[in-house]
Amino acid sequence: MAMLEIKDLEVFYGMIQAIKGISFEVKEGEVIALIGANGAGKTTILQTITGMIPAKRGSILFEGTDITKIPGHKIVPMGMAHVPEGRRVFSQLSVLDNLKMGAYTRKDKGEVAENLKMVYKRFPRLEERKNQMAGTLSGGEQQMLAMGRALMSNPRIVLMDEPSMGLSPIFVAEIFDIIKEISAGGTTVLLVEQNARKALAIANRAYVLETGKIVLSGDADDLLNDESVKKAYLGE
Repeated sequence: MAMLEIKDLEVFYGMIQAIKGISFEVKEGEVIALIGANGAGKTTILQTITGMIPAKRGSILFEGTDITKIPGHKIVPMGMAHVPEGRRVFSQLSVLDNLKMGAYTRKDKGEVAENLKMVYKRFPRLEERKNQMAGTLSGGEQQMLAMGRALMSNPRIVLMDEPSMGLSPIFVAEIFDIIKEISAGGTTVLLVEQNARKALAIANRAYVLETGKIVLSGDADDLLNDESVKKAYLGE
C-alpha cells in the first residue's frame, strides 16, 4: 500500500480548472519529485493534499485514510508536514519560537525536546541563532528554519515546495544535501522543485506536470536522460 495516494484529483480556482484529474502515489521511504514549469499546478497539488485548498473531485489517501476533506490543522498530527513556498517563517518570533510552533500539535514534551536536539544537530546554524528574530536570517537560513519547523512535528512524510527558490548556489547545494539526510533518516519526501536537475538527482521517481496534468512519469534517473525532459526542463 502506498503511503500517499492521489486518485483522479481535480481542483478549481473559481471557474478555472487548475488540476485536471491527476493520479499518483508516494511509497514509504521514497523521495518523489513533481517537476514542471511555473503554473503547471505543482504548488496547488501540495496545498490540496495538506487541506489548504479544497478538492473538487477525486480523493487523497494517507496511510489508507481518506483525508480529502480533512482540514490542514488535523492533518499535521496524522504525520504530514508542509514546508511552504517562500518559507513563511514567523519573522517577529525568534528561531527557537518558530521551531516550537512546529511542535504545537504535540503533547510529549520529552520527545519534543529530543526533536529539537535533532533539528539543531541537522541545522547547527539554527542553534547558533536560536534567540535571533527569524526575519533577520538570510534566505538560506530561513529555508533551514522552515524545514526544521516542519520536522518538529515528527512527520512521516514532508511535502516541500520550492526549497531552493531564491537561494545562492552554495545554499542550494546545502538544502539538497539536507533533503537527502532527511530521507536517509526514514522520512518520506514529496518534493516540488523548479530546479529539475537537482530534484531528479536526489529523487527515486518523478512526475512531470504540464497545465494541471501529469504528462510523464518514471524513475528519476530515466527522466534525467529523457530527451524531452532535457530539452524542456534541463536546458539541454
